Amino acid sequence: MELSKSITHKNGRQRKPVVSNSDMWARDSKLEVEDDEETLLPNSGRVDGQAKVSNGIKGELSNVALLLFLYVLQGIPLGLAGSIPLIMQSKSVSYKDQAFFSFVFWPFSLKLFWAPLVDSLYLQRFGRRKSWLVPTQYLLGLFMLYLSFTVDSMLQTDGQRGPDVITLTAVFFMLAFLAATQDIAVDGWALTMLSRENVGYASTCNSVGQTAGYFLGNVLFLALESADFCNKYLRFEPQERGIVTLSDFLFFWGIVFMVSTTLVAVLKKENSRHLHTKKKPKEETQSVMETYKLLLSIIKMPTVFTFCALLLTAKIGFSAADAVTGLKLVEAGVPKEQLALLAVPMVPLQILLPLIISKYTAGPRPLNVFYKAFPFRLLIGLEYALLVWWTPSVRQEDGYPLCYYAVVLLSYALHQVALYSMYVACMAFHAKVSDPVIGGTYMTLLNTVTNLGGNWPSTLALWLVDPLTSKECQGASGQTCGSVEEAGLCVREGGACVTALDGYYVESVVCVLIGLCWWIFFGKKMKRLQEESPSAWHCRVAK
Repeated sequence: MELSKSITHKNGRQRKPVVSNSDMWARDSKLEVEDDEETLLPNSGRVDGQAKVSNGIKGELSNVALLLFLYVLQGIPLGLAGSIPLIMQSKSVSYKDQAFFSFVFWPFSLKLFWAPLVDSLYLQRFGRRKSWLVPTQYLLGLFMLYLSFTVDSMLQTDGQRGPDVITLTAVFFMLAFLAATQDIAVDGWALTMLSRENVGYASTCNSVGQTAGYFLGNVLFLALESADFCNKYLRFEPQERGIVTLSDFLFFWGIVFMVSTTLVAVLKKENSRHLHTKKKPKEETQSVMETYKLLLSIIKMPTVFTFCALLLTAKIGFSAADAVTGLKLVEAGVPKEQLALLAVPMVPLQILLPLIISKYTAGPRPLNVFYKAFPFRLLIGLEYALLVWWTPSVRQEDGYPLCYYAVVLLSYALHQVALYSMYVACMAFHAKVSDPVIGGTYMTLLNTVTNLGGNWPSTLALWLVDPLTSKECQGASGQTCGSVEEAGLCVREGGACVTALDGYYVESVVCVLIGLCWWIFFGKKMKRLQEESPSAWHCRVAK
């Protein structure tokens, strides 16, 4: 259930936990090409050939602040994209439309395929990272300004048609694609923007910034856009609309993108920290074709190919729970802003879980945790189906009681424990088997396959809800509700289409059965991959 899509990876449609699943392309591999002198003196810089002791993070607070701000900007379009399905669900769109829109969340899982281009093609005079960062953020700002004038008409419904899902998907897909490209550029820039001793703060900026940006674009926006929430908590006199509209929010952030990008382009220079030094930082200069050949050679390795095939199928059993449950709750009448706000108390848990779980995944067999958590996550999927079934019966005239939200929150917390157990175990195994000679490329490939293994089942699960749903026409004899035309005829004859069997429940059971079969027949095979020798994971081409 995605009460609020976190940035990372994680559940199918998104993306994911607070732990960032950002592109490790440059961050890992480029650190290996630093020269020997810098390796021997990790905490010092050299000015005019003399050793100079670093002043620590205090001297680079401005760079840390800039990185944090850039990652916050990156999270804004992701948060907005995560709010659109909830808005569309309140307008009763079909689940096939929701499946179509779910392609918006794929770019962050596929950015490996164009990361080599971002890393290798640039204007040297303007800057390796700014060559992509500046135009990408300008385009993000322009798309937001365009949407601020058109999104209301795209979401508008009347008696004949619903929201313009195709146009919404195209525009938000482009926003996600640009945000993923910006992520690649910022990740690479962090390596030269920060000194060697402070480069570890880059991952912190990534995690905190993306999470904050997602929160602003999703949770905060849905709360301020809701008239009910604003009238109940923020106003003295009720009004028909929320404090902000989607158009207002998009226009504001579009201006922020345009202004901030201009300031970065004019005022911030790449490698300014090294302007007075004899040496400038070395960066990986592998050609685009060499990188793609390297990726292909990694995939061809038998152990990697088997592992990738398992990663692409492991999350089928969770797809109904992760992709459809939140939308079903909105369909049942649970306010979308309340579901979004339930993600707030989860933040401390999402911060602590990786720290706790990592103690059990630090050994030689991290996938044991993955294997043990798998059936518990399947059971939580069944519990989600029971939660959706129970929801209409507890609804009151003024909404849902506090005890109901407590049950939803507890269910979400249990889901996060199982999800993070599997995620942290998987990431630990990635780090364990990745060839250190090409660590960045290797890790990014495995992370991409992991995310893709969550995206495609979720899209398929959304698409299958409507075909698996059975409806009957009550009040008009001889009529059926097998299609939109038949449903309209039923209504014109004085009847009403009533759901006899909800496809969500069918999916929930089928997915759990598929997941259980996967756990029995392939789970142990995945565990046995831990017994392979290190040489089985090393790429000969890299040697």
